[in-house]
Amino acid sequence: MVESSRWYSVPETLSAKAGLPIVSLPFNNQIQTSPFSVRSSYYLPLQTVNMSPSLVAPRQKALSLRHPTMAGKEYLEEFSKKYIIDVLDVPNREEWLKQLPKKVAKDGPYSALIIGMGTGPYEPFDAEFCQALLPDLKLVVSASAGYNEFDVSWMTENNIWFCNTVDAVSEATADMAIFLTLAALRDTTNAERSARAGNWKAGFVPCRDPTGLRLGIIGMGAIGKHIARKAAVFNLEIVYHNRKRLQEADETTYKATYCPTLASLLETSDIVSISVPLNDETTGMISESEIALMKDSSILINTARGAVVDEAALIEALESGKIWRAGLDVFCNEPDINPYFKTSDKVVVQPHLGGLTAVAFRKAYRECFENVASFFDTGKPLAPVNDVTRAKGTPTASLP
Repeated sequence: MVESSRWYSVPETLSAKAGLPIVSLPFNNQIQTSPFSVRSSYYLPLQTVNMSPSLVAPRQKALSLRHPTMAGKEYLEEFSKKYIIDVLDVPNREEWLKQLPKKVAKDGPYSALIIGMGTGPYEPFDAEFCQALLPDLKLVVSASAGYNEFDVSWMTENNIWFCNTVDAVSEATADMAIFLTLAALRDTTNAERSARAGNWKAGFVPCRDPTGLRLGIIGMGAIGKHIARKAAVFNLEIVYHNRKRLQEADETTYKATYCPTLASLLETSDIVSISVPLNDETTGMISESEIALMKDSSILINTARGAVVDEAALIEALESGKIWRAGLDVFCNEPDINPYFKTSDKVVVQPHLGGLTAVAFRKAYRECFENVASFFDTGKPLAPVNDVTRAKGTPTASLP
C-alpha cells in the first residue's frame, strides 16, 4: 500500500502561520492547488489515505544541476512528497557531460531539468548539454531571468519547454539599478577610494542631486516597472521606451511618460537605465550612434546584459566626457571584464550581483519548482518562454 495526502483549503492567515509555500496538483482527476504554488491560497494536509499501488502513477522525476537548497528545506520536503528530485552536483560542464550519462542510466529517466543560479561554468545549455537526457527530457527551467545562454530554438525543435523566472529577481535587480544610479550621481567610487586612502575629502567636488533629473528606462517589463516605482521616491522624472506601450492606467501608476522611439528617450534623458533581455534585437542596442544622441554629461546604467552595450563606444564616451558616469552590473566576457572598468574612476562596478539576494534566490528556485509541478500535473509549465505546440523554434518572449 502507498500513502497519499489529501489537501483542503484553510484561511490564508492560518496557512501563513504554518509557513507552507504554495502549484497545481491533481486529486481525483481534478486540478487542485498544492502546497507549492505561491499564486493561490494555501493548503494543509487533511488526512492520510491508503491507495493501492496499481492506482498510483509512478512519481515523475526532475534532475537538478547542483543542490537547490535555496528553495528552503520545508518547501523541498513538501515537493518531494509528490515528485522525485535528484541532484547531479558537479563543478563544471566537462564533469556534467562525463557524469550525466551514468546518472541517467542509474536513476533516470528524467523529464525535467532544473538549472539554478551561477551558470557560468556550465554554459551554454544546448544540445550537447542535454543530449544524455533525451528523448525523455520535456522541460528545462532556469532560476535566472536572462536566458541568452540557453538554446531555446533547439529546445523548441525537440518539443522541450523552457522557463526562466518571470519576477523572482526583478525587484532585487531594480534595487541594484537604483543603487548604481545614486552611486554614479554622488560619485561614491572616488569618495570611498579617498576615504580608504586616508585622504578623507581631499579633492572633493560637489556632486549631482537626483531631484528634477529625467530617468529614461529602456524596457518597461517587471524590472523596469520596479525601477520606475522606486525612482519616483527620489523625485526623478520617469520616461520609458518599450516595444509595446503600457496601458494608460499603468503609466499613471508608475508616473511614466512613453517615448515612442529610442532616440527620443536618449535625446532627453539625464540618466539612461537599461532593462531588456539579450537577444538578436537588443545586442549592441546602445552603440556609438545611440550614445551620440544622448545628452552631454549623461549617466548610463546597465543591469541587463553586457552585450546590450557596445563597450568600446561606452569607454570612448566616458573618456570624452559625453557620458559623465556609468553604473554597470553586467559586462561582456564575464568574469574577464575589460581592464578599463576595473581601474576607471568614472565607472561604478558590481560583479553581476543584481538579482543575487537571499529573497530573490528563494523566489527564483520556488518559481522553478512551480513550473515543474505544473508541467508534471497538466502537461504545460506555468510561464514558458517558448511554445512547443506552435511553430518550431519560435520563442514566445521578446522585448518586454
